[in-house]
Amino acid sequence: MRKYAVLPAAAVLLTACSGTEQAATPPQERPPSARPTTPTPTPTPTHRKLKPGAKGSDVKELQRRLKALNYDPGKLDGKYGPSTEMAVWAFQAVNRMKQKGAVGKSFWEALADPEEPRPMAKKREKDRVDVDLKRQYLVLYKDGEPRLITHISSGSGEYYCAKDRGATVPRCRYASTGTGDFRTGRRFTGWETSPLGRLYNPIYFNGGIAFHGALSVPKGPASHGCVRMPMHVAEYFPDLLGTDVPVHVRRPR
Repeated sequence: MRKYAVLPAAAVLLTACSGTEQAATPPQERPPSARPTTPTPTPTPTHRKLKPGAKGSDVKELQRRLKALNYDPGKLDGKYGPSTEMAVWAFQAVNRMKQKGAVGKSFWEALADPEEPRPMAKKREKDRVDVDLKRQYLVLYKDGEPRLITHISSGSGEYYCAKDRGATVPRCRYASTGTGDFRTGRRFTGWETSPLGRLYNPIYFNGGIAFHGALSVPKGPASHGCVRMPMHVAEYFPDLLGTDVPVHVRRPR
């Protein structure tokens, strides 16, 4: 992968040239205050440590780099908000780094030489979605290349009881996102109300389990089984993902 180097700011070095013409009289020694001084070296700039709430050119550079690597930080506005933080989480997950909002030296180094997402299944269709439940991210592939890598939140594992659509008595189960190989099916545009809550632009791939936008997409698993994604990603996700597209859901080591 192409290296991404941080270029130091150019230092301007002023030099004096001495001529060969001889003076008619010996030159007078200049007082100490008039003697040339050695220029102070310009320090090499480093990317500052960033955390949610930060603003500035370093944040915009972070956003641009994430966007170029197919992570979506939202608007490239130089503001470190929730959308950028979730893109940072996804990058950290793919690169096997500790998921945290703070961005420091090791993160900038990883941005310069990032890891490729690891395929979830042996069968690697050119158009597919890979979901990593352990590290909470998905990769949408188009023509064999990652087109989108985003943070997700899957089934929490908690025990709950609720009435299914059309049922008269509650059904109790664990909130889990099953692993396996599936295909995308029914979809809905906009907000769809289900027995367990509202889903934005859902695309179902395993019975009642869907990819969908949500107002809350925490760092860890928190859903009833669906795969939540950031709202700004869910806005255009249906345009990227068609019907009958393979979906591989795994919990790798």
